[in-house]
Amino acid sequence: MDLTVHVPCRRVGAFALMALAIGAVPCKTLAQERSTGAQDSLRARVARLEARIDSLERSLARSTSTGARADTTAQGGDELAALLAAAKAAAGPTDTAAAANRQFVDQSRSQPKLNPEISATGDVRLQVQGRGPQSHNVDVREFELALQSPLDPFSNTKIFATFSNEEVGIEEGYAYWTGLPGHVRLDLGRFRQQFGELNRWHAHELPWSEYPLVIREYLGEEGLGGDGLSLYWLVPAGGGASGTHEITVQSTLASNRTLFDDGRRMSILGHLNNFWSVSPATFVQLGGSALYGENPDVDLKTTVFGLDFRLNWRPPRQGSYRSFTLRAEGFATKHEVAGFGQRRYGAYVGAQYQLNRRLFAGLRYDYVQPLGGGTAIQGVVPNLTWWQSEWVYLRTEFQHHSVGLYPDLPGVRNRFLIQAVWAIGPHKHETY
Repeated sequence: MDLTVHVPCRRVGAFALMALAIGAVPCKTLAQERSTGAQDSLRARVARLEARIDSLERSLARSTSTGARADTTAQGGDELAALLAAAKAAAGPTDTAAAANRQFVDQSRSQPKLNPEISATGDVRLQVQGRGPQSHNVDVREFELALQSPLDPFSNTKIFATFSNEEVGIEEGYAYWTGLPGHVRLDLGRFRQQFGELNRWHAHELPWSEYPLVIREYLGEEGLGGDGLSLYWLVPAGGGASGTHEITVQSTLASNRTLFDDGRRMSILGHLNNFWSVSPATFVQLGGSALYGENPDVDLKTTVFGLDFRLNWRPPRQGSYRSFTLRAEGFATKHEVAGFGQRRYGAYVGAQYQLNRRLFAGLRYDYVQPLGGGTAIQGVVPNLTWWQSEWVYLRTEFQHHSVGLYPDLPGVRNRFLIQAVWAIGPHKHETY
Protein backbone atom coordinates (compact mmCIF):
# COMPACT_ATOMS: atom_id res chain seq x y z
CA MET A 1 0.00 0.00 0.00
CA ASP A 2 1.51 3.30 -1.06
CA LEU A 3 0.83 5.96 1.58
CA THR A 4 3.11 8.60 0.06
CA VAL A 5 1.62 12.12 0.24
CA HIS A 6 2.52 14.19 -2.84
CA VAL A 7 3.06 17.83 -1.87
CA PRO A 8 4.28 20.48 -4.33
CA CYS A 9 7.85 21.68 -3.89
CA ARG A 10 6.68 25.18 -2.93
CA ARG A 11 4.91 23.79 0.11
CA VAL A 12 8.13 22.99 1.92
CA GLY A 13 6.93 23.98 5.39
CA ALA A 14 3.70 22.04 5.06
CA PHE A 15 5.53 18.97 3.72
CA ALA A 16 7.80 18.95 6.79
CA LEU A 17 4.77 19.05 9.07
CA MET A 18 3.19 16.20 7.12
CA ALA A 19 6.38 14.09 7.40
CA LEU A 20 6.47 14.58 11.15
CA ALA A 21 2.84 13.62 11.50
CA ILE A 22 3.10 10.52 9.33
CA GLY A 23 6.42 9.49 10.98
CA ALA A 24 4.77 9.56 14.36
CA VAL A 25 2.69 6.51 13.36
CA PRO A 26 4.86 3.53 14.47
CA CYS A 27 5.67 0.78 12.00
CA LYS A 28 4.29 -1.68 14.54
CA THR A 29 0.72 -0.29 14.06
CA LEU A 30 0.95 -0.44 10.26
CA ALA A 31 2.18 -4.04 10.42
CA GLN A 32 -0.59 -5.06 12.79
CA GLU A 33 -3.43 -3.49 10.69
CA ARG A 34 -3.09 -5.65 7.63
CA SER A 35 -6.75 -6.48 7.17
CA THR A 36 -8.80 -4.64 4.58
CA GLY A 37 -10.91 -2.81 7.16
CA ALA A 38 -7.81 -1.55 8.97
CA GLN A 39 -6.35 -0.26 5.70
CA ASP A 40 -9.50 1.67 4.87
CA SER A 41 -9.56 3.22 8.34
CA LEU A 42 -5.92 4.27 8.00
CA ARG A 43 -6.62 5.84 4.57
CA ALA A 44 -9.45 7.84 6.10
CA ARG A 45 -7.20 9.11 8.88
CA VAL A 46 -4.51 10.12 6.37
CA ALA A 47 -7.14 11.95 4.30
CA ARG A 48 -8.22 13.93 7.36
CA LEU A 49 -4.59 14.84 8.08
CA GLU A 50 -4.15 15.98 4.44
CA ALA A 51 -7.22 18.20 4.79
CA ARG A 52 -5.76 19.76 7.93
CA ILE A 53 -2.46 20.40 6.13
CA ASP A 54 -4.32 22.10 3.25
CA SER A 55 -6.19 24.28 5.77
CA LEU A 56 -2.89 25.18 7.47
CA GLU A 57 -1.33 26.10 4.10
CA ARG A 58 -4.21 28.45 3.29
CA SER A 59 -3.93 30.02 6.76
CA LEU A 60 -0.16 30.53 6.30
CA ALA A 61 -0.72 32.11 2.88
CA ARG A 62 -3.28 34.60 4.22
CA SER A 63 -1.04 35.48 7.21
CA THR A 64 1.98 36.05 4.94
CA SER A 65 -0.02 38.37 2.67
CA THR A 66 -1.20 40.48 5.64
CA GLY A 67 2.20 40.48 7.40
CA ALA A 68 0.90 38.97 10.66
CA ARG A 69 3.97 36.81 11.20
CA ALA A 70 3.78 36.54 14.99
CA ASP A 71 0.17 35.35 15.02
CA THR A 72 0.91 32.87 12.25
CA THR A 73 3.70 31.31 14.29
CA ALA A 74 1.46 30.84 17.23
CA GLN A 75 -1.31 29.44 15.05
CA GLY A 76 1.08 27.14 13.22
CA GLY A 77 2.38 25.83 16.52
CA ASP A 78 -1.14 25.10 17.69
CA GLU A 79 -1.98 23.34 14.45
CA LEU A 80 1.25 21.27 14.60
CA ALA A 81 0.47 20.21 18.16
CA ALA A 82 -3.04 19.25 17.08
CA LEU A 83 -1.69 17.22 14.14
CA LEU A 84 0.80 15.33 16.35
CA ALA A 85 -1.92 14.61 18.89
CA ALA A 86 -4.21 13.29 16.14
CA ALA A 87 -1.40 11.07 14.75
CA LYS A 88 -0.68 9.59 18.17
CA ALA A 89 -4.37 8.94 18.78
CA ALA A 90 -4.65 7.19 15.41
CA ALA A 91 -1.59 5.05 16.13
CA GLY A 92 -2.89 3.85 19.46
CA PRO A 93 -0.77 2.89 22.48
CA THR A 94 2.70 1.44 21.95
CA ASP A 95 4.44 -1.01 24.24
CA THR A 96 8.07 0.09 23.84
CA ALA A 97 9.27 -1.94 26.83
CA ALA A 98 7.92 -5.16 25.36
CA ALA A 99 9.50 -4.38 21.97
CA ALA A 100 12.90 -3.72 23.60
CA ASN A 101 12.82 -6.98 25.56
CA ARG A 102 11.60 -9.15 22.70
CA GLN A 103 14.00 -11.99 21.86
CA PHE A 104 13.91 -14.28 18.84
CA VAL A 105 15.01 -17.84 19.55
CA ASP A 106 15.79 -20.38 16.86
CA GLN A 107 13.95 -23.54 17.93
CA SER A 108 15.18 -25.66 15.03
CA ARG A 109 17.22 -28.79 15.69
CA SER A 110 18.76 -29.38 12.29
CA GLN A 111 21.34 -32.11 11.90
CA PRO A 112 24.33 -29.80 11.12
CA LYS A 113 23.80 -28.01 14.43
CA LEU A 114 24.05 -31.31 16.29
CA ASN A 115 27.40 -32.23 14.71
CA PRO A 116 30.63 -31.43 16.59
CA GLU A 117 33.39 -29.23 15.18
CA ILE A 118 35.96 -31.57 13.63
CA SER A 119 39.63 -30.73 13.13
CA ALA A 120 42.67 -32.81 12.21
CA THR A 121 46.43 -32.25 12.38
CA GLY A 122 49.35 -34.05 10.77
CA ASP A 123 52.95 -34.00 12.07
CA VAL A 124 55.76 -35.60 10.04
CA ARG A 125 59.54 -35.26 10.45
CA LEU A 126 62.55 -36.10 8.32
CA GLN A 127 65.72 -36.49 10.39
CA VAL A 128 69.41 -37.29 10.05
CA GLN A 129 71.58 -38.45 12.97
CA GLY A 130 75.05 -37.01 13.44
CA ARG A 131 76.70 -40.35 14.24
CA GLY A 132 76.04 -44.06 14.08
CA PRO A 133 73.90 -45.92 11.58
CA GLN A 134 71.09 -44.00 10.00
CA SER A 135 67.66 -45.34 10.93
CA HIS A 136 64.16 -44.06 11.51
CA ASN A 137 64.91 -41.17 9.17
CA VAL A 138 61.21 -40.68 8.48
CA ASP A 139 59.09 -40.16 11.56
CA VAL A 140 55.35 -39.99 10.93
CA ARG A 141 55.02 -38.83 14.48
CA GLU A 142 51.33 -38.17 14.92
CA PHE A 143 47.96 -37.57 13.37
CA GLU A 144 45.49 -35.95 15.72
CA LEU A 145 41.72 -35.84 15.38
CA ALA A 146 39.94 -33.20 17.48
CA LEU A 147 36.22 -33.12 18.27
CA GLN A 148 34.78 -30.12 20.08
CA SER A 149 31.20 -29.15 20.80
CA PRO A 150 28.94 -27.44 23.32
CA LEU A 151 26.78 -30.01 25.10
CA ASP A 152 24.20 -27.57 26.44
CA PRO A 153 24.20 -23.97 27.71
CA PHE A 154 26.25 -25.03 30.74
CA SER A 155 28.94 -27.45 29.49
CA ASN A 156 31.26 -28.25 26.59
CA THR A 157 33.48 -31.14 25.58
CA LYS A 158 36.83 -31.67 23.83
CA ILE A 159 38.14 -35.02 22.60
CA PHE A 160 41.60 -35.46 21.01
CA ALA A 161 42.38 -38.86 19.49
CA THR A 162 45.95 -39.59 18.35
CA PHE A 163 47.23 -42.03 15.75
CA SER A 164 50.97 -42.63 15.93
CA ASN A 165 53.41 -45.51 15.40
CA GLU A 166 50.60 -47.99 14.81
CA GLU A 167 48.99 -46.94 18.09
CA VAL A 168 45.64 -45.30 18.68
CA GLY A 169 44.91 -43.47 21.90
CA ILE A 170 42.96 -40.66 23.54
CA GLU A 171 45.36 -37.87 24.40
CA GLU A 172 42.58 -35.81 25.93
CA GLY A 173 38.87 -36.31 26.43
CA TYR A 174 37.03 -34.20 28.92
CA ALA A 175 33.90 -32.19 29.59
CA TYR A 176 34.08 -28.81 31.25
CA TRP A 177 31.57 -26.57 32.98
CA THR A 178 31.82 -22.78 33.10
CA GLY A 179 29.79 -20.18 34.95
CA LEU A 180 29.80 -22.10 38.22
CA PRO A 181 29.44 -20.22 41.51
CA GLY A 182 32.51 -18.10 42.18
CA HIS A 183 33.41 -18.10 38.44
CA VAL A 184 35.00 -21.54 38.73
CA ARG A 185 35.58 -23.84 35.76
CA LEU A 186 35.42 -27.60 36.30
CA ASP A 187 37.06 -30.13 33.93
CA LEU A 188 36.34 -33.84 34.23
CA GLY A 189 38.00 -36.62 32.24
CA ARG A 190 41.48 -37.04 30.73
CA PHE A 191 43.58 -33.94 30.11
CA ARG A 192 47.12 -32.66 29.88
CA GLN A 193 47.95 -31.18 33.25
CA GLN A 194 48.78 -27.56 34.02
CA PHE A 195 52.32 -28.00 35.28
CA GLY A 196 54.36 -25.01 34.14
CA GLU A 197 53.48 -23.60 30.74
CA LEU A 198 54.46 -25.86 27.84
CA ASN A 199 53.35 -29.21 29.30
CA ARG A 200 49.74 -28.19 28.63
CA TRP A 201 50.45 -27.60 24.92
CA HIS A 202 50.00 -30.22 22.24
CA ALA A 203 53.23 -31.24 20.53
CA HIS A 204 52.34 -29.87 17.09
CA GLU A 205 51.93 -26.34 18.53
CA LEU A 206 55.28 -26.16 20.37
CA PRO A 207 57.81 -23.53 19.29
CA TRP A 208 60.24 -26.47 18.84
CA SER A 209 59.77 -29.92 17.36
CA GLU A 210 59.81 -31.57 20.82
CA TYR A 211 59.17 -30.67 24.44
CA PRO A 212 62.23 -29.26 26.22
CA LEU A 213 64.52 -31.90 27.68
CA VAL A 214 63.59 -31.17 31.31
CA ILE A 215 59.90 -31.90 30.60
CA ARG A 216 60.69 -35.17 28.84
CA GLU A 217 63.09 -36.26 31.58
CA TYR A 218 60.96 -35.42 34.62
CA LEU A 219 57.37 -35.64 33.33
CA GLY A 220 57.67 -38.27 30.61
CA GLU A 221 58.49 -38.36 26.92
CA GLU A 222 55.07 -36.96 26.01
CA GLY A 223 54.64 -34.79 29.10
CA LEU A 224 52.27 -35.11 32.04
CA GLY A 225 48.63 -36.08 31.56
CA GLY A 226 46.12 -37.58 33.94
CA ASP A 227 42.59 -38.88 34.50
CA GLY A 228 40.62 -36.96 37.08
CA LEU A 229 39.22 -33.52 37.68
CA SER A 230 40.51 -29.97 37.46
CA LEU A 231 39.30 -26.73 39.05
CA TYR A 232 40.28 -23.39 37.55
CA TRP A 233 39.61 -20.06 39.25
CA LEU A 234 40.30 -16.57 37.97
CA VAL A 235 40.95 -14.52 41.10
CA PRO A 236 38.40 -11.64 41.15
CA ALA A 237 40.99 -9.08 42.20
CA GLY A 238 43.86 -7.17 40.71
CA GLY A 239 43.79 -5.76 37.21
CA GLY A 240 45.99 -3.04 35.79
CA ALA A 241 49.30 -2.75 37.62
CA SER A 242 48.13 -5.38 40.14
CA GLY A 243 48.04 -8.01 37.41
CA THR A 244 45.71 -10.91 36.68
CA HIS A 245 45.94 -14.11 38.72
CA GLU A 246 44.79 -17.68 38.08
CA ILE A 247 44.70 -20.73 40.34
CA THR A 248 44.42 -24.31 39.08
CA VAL A 249 44.02 -27.38 41.31
CA GLN A 250 43.97 -30.88 39.79
CA SER A 251 43.52 -34.33 41.28
CA THR A 252 44.38 -37.23 38.96
CA LEU A 253 45.47 -40.85 39.09
CA ALA A 254 49.21 -41.11 39.74
CA SER A 255 49.68 -43.34 36.69
CA ASN A 256 52.60 -41.55 35.04
CA ARG A 257 55.34 -44.13 34.53
CA THR A 258 58.24 -41.70 34.90
CA LEU A 259 56.98 -40.07 38.09
CA PHE A 260 54.94 -42.77 39.84
CA ASP A 261 55.90 -46.08 38.21
CA ASP A 262 52.35 -46.71 36.97
CA GLY A 263 50.69 -46.17 40.34
CA ARG A 264 46.91 -46.04 40.87
CA ARG A 265 46.62 -43.67 43.83
CA MET A 266 45.49 -40.06 43.44
CA SER A 267 48.04 -37.28 42.97
CA ILE A 268 47.47 -33.58 43.63
CA LEU A 269 48.75 -30.66 41.54
CA GLY A 270 48.53 -26.93 42.13
CA HIS A 271 49.44 -24.11 39.77
CA LEU A 272 49.45 -20.33 40.30
CA ASN A 273 49.75 -18.09 37.26
CA ASN A 274 50.19 -14.30 37.25
CA PHE A 275 50.05 -11.81 34.35
CA TRP A 276 51.15 -8.18 34.22
CA SER A 277 50.76 -5.77 31.34
CA VAL A 278 53.97 -3.73 31.36
CA SER A 279 53.07 -1.61 28.33
CA PRO A 280 50.71 -1.78 25.34
CA ALA A 281 53.33 -3.90 23.61
CA THR A 282 54.68 -6.02 26.48
CA PHE A 283 53.30 -8.38 29.10
CA VAL A 284 54.98 -10.65 31.64
CA GLN A 285 53.82 -13.99 33.00
CA LEU A 286 55.16 -15.70 36.15
CA GLY A 287 53.89 -19.00 37.54
CA GLY A 288 54.61 -21.66 40.11
CA SER A 289 53.65 -25.35 40.20
CA ALA A 290 53.75 -28.18 42.75
CA LEU A 291 52.94 -31.89 42.31
CA TYR A 292 52.81 -34.75 44.82
CA GLY A 293 51.91 -38.41 44.43
CA GLU A 294 52.56 -41.85 45.88
CA ASN A 295 52.76 -45.47 44.75
CA PRO A 296 52.60 -47.69 47.86
CA ASP A 297 53.16 -50.82 45.78
CA VAL A 298 56.83 -49.85 45.32
CA ASP A 299 57.05 -47.56 48.38
CA LEU A 300 57.54 -44.51 46.11
CA LYS A 301 56.85 -40.86 46.87
CA THR A 302 57.43 -38.15 44.28
CA THR A 303 57.42 -34.39 44.57
CA VAL A 304 58.03 -31.92 41.76
CA PHE A 305 58.26 -28.13 42.02
CA GLY A 306 58.41 -25.77 39.08
CA LEU A 307 58.73 -22.11 38.16
CA ASP A 308 57.83 -20.71 34.75
CA PHE A 309 58.40 -17.29 33.19
CA ARG A 310 57.37 -15.70 29.91
CA LEU A 311 57.86 -12.25 28.40
CA ASN A 312 55.98 -11.26 25.25
CA TRP A 313 56.66 -8.21 23.13
CA ARG A 314 54.41 -7.36 20.19
CA PRO A 315 54.17 -3.72 19.04
CA PRO A 316 50.54 -2.84 18.25
CA ARG A 317 51.35 -1.19 14.93
CA GLN A 318 53.55 -4.07 13.75
CA GLY A 319 51.89 -7.03 15.46
CA SER A 320 51.72 -9.07 12.26
CA TYR A 321 55.39 -8.54 11.40
CA ARG A 322 57.41 -8.22 14.62
CA SER A 323 57.25 -10.05 17.94
CA PHE A 324 59.57 -11.51 20.53
CA THR A 325 58.97 -14.18 23.17
CA LEU A 326 61.32 -15.19 25.97
CA ARG A 327 60.32 -18.13 28.17
CA ALA A 328 61.98 -20.28 30.80
CA GLU A 329 61.03 -23.09 33.19
CA GLY A 330 62.93 -24.66 36.09
CA PHE A 331 62.07 -27.98 37.82
CA ALA A 332 63.15 -29.62 41.08
CA THR A 333 62.21 -33.31 41.39
CA LYS A 334 62.65 -35.83 44.19
CA HIS A 335 61.92 -39.57 44.08
CA GLU A 336 61.88 -41.23 47.46
CA VAL A 337 62.00 -45.04 47.44
CA ALA A 338 61.69 -46.52 50.92
CA GLY A 339 62.49 -43.08 52.34
CA PHE A 340 65.66 -42.52 50.30
CA GLY A 341 66.01 -40.21 47.36
CA GLN A 342 67.98 -37.39 45.86
CA ARG A 343 66.65 -34.13 44.48
CA ARG A 344 67.44 -33.47 40.84
CA TYR A 345 67.24 -30.15 38.94
CA GLY A 346 66.63 -29.08 35.38
CA ALA A 347 65.65 -26.05 33.32
CA TYR A 348 65.43 -24.56 29.86
CA VAL A 349 65.52 -21.03 28.42
CA GLY A 350 64.09 -20.36 24.99
CA ALA A 351 63.55 -17.34 22.74
CA GLN A 352 61.71 -16.78 19.49
CA TYR A 353 61.91 -13.68 17.28
CA GLN A 354 59.60 -12.91 14.38
CA LEU A 355 61.62 -11.79 11.36
CA ASN A 356 58.66 -10.97 9.11
CA ARG A 357 55.04 -11.92 8.66
CA ARG A 358 55.76 -15.65 8.19
CA LEU A 359 59.30 -16.34 9.39
CA PHE A 360 60.33 -17.04 13.00
CA ALA A 361 63.82 -17.77 14.38
CA GLY A 362 64.15 -19.67 17.66
CA LEU A 363 66.86 -20.79 20.08
CA ARG A 364 66.69 -22.96 23.23
CA TYR A 365 69.19 -23.98 25.90
CA ASP A 366 68.60 -27.18 27.95
CA TYR A 367 70.06 -28.33 31.25
CA VAL A 368 68.87 -31.36 33.21
CA GLN A 369 70.18 -33.77 35.82
CA PRO A 370 68.89 -37.27 34.94
CA LEU A 371 66.59 -38.95 37.44
CA GLY A 372 68.70 -42.08 37.30
CA GLY A 373 71.88 -40.23 38.22
CA GLY A 374 74.94 -39.38 36.18
CA THR A 375 76.31 -36.28 34.52
CA ALA A 376 73.97 -33.44 33.67
CA ILE A 377 72.81 -33.15 30.05
CA GLN A 378 73.17 -29.85 28.23
CA GLY A 379 71.91 -28.90 24.82
CA VAL A 380 71.40 -26.13 22.29
CA VAL A 381 68.49 -26.20 19.82
CA PRO A 382 68.25 -23.50 17.11
CA ASN A 383 65.45 -23.59 14.56
CA LEU A 384 63.71 -21.65 11.81
CA THR A 385 59.93 -21.84 11.29
CA TRP A 386 58.15 -20.69 8.15
CA TRP A 387 54.37 -20.38 8.15
CA GLN A 388 53.43 -21.18 4.59
CA SER A 389 49.84 -20.28 5.43
CA GLU A 390 47.41 -20.40 8.33
CA TRP A 391 47.12 -24.16 7.80
CA VAL A 392 50.73 -25.24 7.15
CA TYR A 393 54.12 -24.55 8.66
CA LEU A 394 57.57 -25.98 7.89
CA ARG A 395 60.47 -26.05 10.32
CA THR A 396 64.17 -26.82 10.16
CA GLU A 397 65.89 -27.60 13.46
CA PHE A 398 69.32 -28.62 14.68
CA GLN A 399 69.74 -30.40 18.03
CA HIS A 400 73.07 -30.60 19.83
CA HIS A 401 73.18 -32.40 23.22
CA SER A 402 76.21 -33.42 25.27
CA VAL A 403 74.89 -36.42 27.17
CA GLY A 404 77.96 -37.39 29.20
CA LEU A 405 77.34 -40.62 31.14
CA TYR A 406 73.63 -40.71 30.32
CA PRO A 407 72.63 -44.37 29.73
CA ASP A 408 72.39 -45.57 26.13
CA LEU A 409 73.53 -42.21 24.71
CA PRO A 410 77.27 -41.79 25.35
CA GLY A 411 79.17 -38.78 24.11
CA VAL A 412 77.59 -36.08 21.98
CA ARG A 413 74.44 -36.42 19.91
CA ASN A 414 73.68 -34.19 16.93
CA ARG A 415 70.51 -34.34 14.89
CA PHE A 416 69.13 -32.32 12.00
CA LEU A 417 65.46 -32.49 11.10
CA ILE A 418 62.79 -31.00 8.91
CA GLN A 419 59.27 -30.90 10.28
CA ALA A 420 56.00 -30.39 8.39
CA VAL A 421 52.74 -29.73 10.26
CA TRP A 422 49.38 -29.14 8.64
CA ALA A 423 45.86 -28.78 9.95
CA ILE A 424 42.27 -28.69 8.77
CA GLY A 425 39.06 -27.71 10.47
CA PRO A 426 37.93 -24.76 12.61
CA HIS A 427 40.56 -25.26 15.33
CA LYS A 428 43.89 -25.05 13.51
CA HIS A 429 47.06 -25.57 15.55
CA GLU A 430 45.29 -25.22 18.88
CA THR A 431 47.71 -25.28 21.80
CA TYR A 432 45.24 -27.33 23.85
